[in-house]
Amino acid sequence: MDYPGAVADGKVLDPGEYEEQLEFATGVRAMIAGLPARPERAALEATAAGLLAAIKDKRPGGEVAAIAGDLRRRIIDLYDVPVTPRQPPDLSAAAALYTTHCAVCHGAEGRGDGPVARGLTPPPANLTDPARMGEHSVFGLYSTITLGIKGTAMTGFAPLSEGQRWSLAFYVSTLAASREARERGAALWPRGVGKAELPDLRALVMATPRDVAARSGPDGAAVLAYLRSAPAALAAGRESPIDLSARLLTESLDAYRRGDPARAHQLAVTSYLEGFELAEAPLSAVDSGLKTRVEAEMLRYRTMLKARAPRDEVEVEGRTILSLLDEARRRLDAARLSPATTFTSALVILLREGLEALLVVAALVALLIKSERRDALRYVHAGWIGALALGAVTWLAASSVVTLSGASREATEGVTALLAAVMLLYVGFWMHRHAHAARWQAFIETRVRAALSGRTRWALASIAFLAVYREAFETVLFYQALWIEAGRDGRAAVVAGFLAAALSLVLLAWLILKVGLRLPVGWFFGAGSVLMAALAVVLAGKGIAALQEAGKLPIGPLDLPTIPSLGVYPTWQGVLTQIALVVLILGAFAYSRRGAREV
Repeated sequence: MDYPGAVADGKVLDPGEYEEQLEFATGVRAMIAGLPARPERAALEATAAGLLAAIKDKRPGGEVAAIAGDLRRRIIDLYDVPVTPRQPPDLSAAAALYTTHCAVCHGAEGRGDGPVARGLTPPPANLTDPARMGEHSVFGLYSTITLGIKGTAMTGFAPLSEGQRWSLAFYVSTLAASREARERGAALWPRGVGKAELPDLRALVMATPRDVAARSGPDGAAVLAYLRSAPAALAAGRESPIDLSARLLTESLDAYRRGDPARAHQLAVTSYLEGFELAEAPLSAVDSGLKTRVEAEMLRYRTMLKARAPRDEVEVEGRTILSLLDEARRRLDAARLSPATTFTSALVILLREGLEALLVVAALVALLIKSERRDALRYVHAGWIGALALGAVTWLAASSVVTLSGASREATEGVTALLAAVMLLYVGFWMHRHAHAARWQAFIETRVRAALSGRTRWALASIAFLAVYREAFETVLFYQALWIEAGRDGRAAVVAGFLAAALSLVLLAWLILKVGLRLPVGWFFGAGSVLMAALAVVLAGKGIAALQEAGKLPIGPLDLPTIPSLGVYPTWQGVLTQIALVVLILGAFAYSRRGAREV
């Protein structure tokens, strides 16, 4: 930002400032060399060397700024530097914060003429200067407010809360914009102006007025000025999941063209998890075949990126997915006003996410009642109730305290699914071992009650917890997305669909208990062991798939259909895991049966 004042037309205008620029660029190069080792770090070091060389060659200010901006963006992306507030800040108290902490130097209106400004070297910045402030992003202002500027009177305000620093940064960013510009932006924003340029909070805090004006003209700059003064307005212009997915996929293709496959893969994963996955339930209600095809093509695209496929092939696959997303958008838009579609989507979400958990919990309850161990029911109830509570707390925390990405969500689901599969196998083997001996009533009255040890009771509680928790906060996310998509007129249908699904799950639980408790003891234990083993295989497949979607496991595609209800996904990692489990289960059951015959 200060470089143009130090160099012009290849000549040094301010030797002191020029030396400082050289010092900064040298420091940046050294700091990048000290970052955690990654294959892409070498490219960052080369760019940092190019920045230093451009300053030494006294290149034009625009060229130096472009190199610095590109380097900043790539560091943020590669090392996942958090650059956004957790939610749009409330600016109602920002003016008071400015008066308390900033006005003494920068002045009441931000002109750099505060009571102590005259004695400061260098003088405080004029925050109302459009030329200077045109170079500032809100994130840059936030960083300055947080860290201060070495060698100046600008100290960091780390003691302020993060939310206060963000609101102060947004407030300062508005001081150079006129009221007329903000009012014009407020009128343009509802008409869709600027929504491609500023689709989300991250784009808003990283944008500078100069760059937005260069790309979108005066209207874009006016919209930026408005959104900086009212960041909550972004919620009204939030992208749909399909639009977000398409935009991120386009960015992924651009990254692959630039020779950055790692960034391209990261964007592809985010395109699915943060975008398309949230539209799956509504799209499934409209066209389940289209939903399945989009899933399969997006998986194929990610696999091609990992394999460093030829650029032409990646381009073709990317265009195919974008075409499918366009079709999905049209299908959803055509059905958007249908209460039946909204109701069905809400119904499908809870049934899909809750069915497996219900089967597990109902089977555990029936097991304890059938074994005449009602005293242990409290362990199962504590497990599923605790899971619902923790799921709600997790989502609230993710919404207001930490940022929960789609990858984190899928990784959590994958790990809990695999843990639940292990616990289900344990209880399934326990039930199968006792199914044969249960022919004797005397055995039931002695051995089964004794066999339900403290370790087993806690295993039952753990299964109930894991089975419910893996679905809890993700279900909230899907309903939140559907609530926004449905709009005010469709929210009654969302509530009705949720209630219908909840009632269906309650009736299904009652049916499972009624039928299960009427079975003979031996039949019940045998059927229960098979159900537990089958659910373990399903959850193992889903756990592997979730970790693959989160980018935590490699993906080896297979020419197989996707059968989500069975946990079957077309990758050899998931299929081989399920086959290995089936072989293990059959072997263990055969061994248990042989042991029962010997008894």
